[in-house]
Amino acid sequence: MAAKAHQYTIRNVPPRVHRALRKKAVERGVSLNTLLVQTLEAEAGERGEPRAHDDLDDLFGSWVHDKAVDKALAEQRKVDPRDWA
Repeated sequence: MAAKAHQYTIRNVPPRVHRALRKKAVERGVSLNTLLVQTLEAEAGERGEPRAHDDLDDLFGSWVHDKAVDKALAEQRKVDPRDWA
């Protein structure tokens, strides 16, 4: 027997956020409810597909100092004047 779905009430959604969500739902051809459920599933990691990232936030603060990498980067940053002649 499948578990019963839950209902949420979300208050104080700013008008600009409401407009943006409505627009996105129309663009995707789904209802606002469907868009929100899909978004909640994705954020909860329950959608079954990898989350698409459009930024590098997950990498922020993850740099590990490595002398070999530092050397390779330093070599790449060298400017050869012949390339600019």
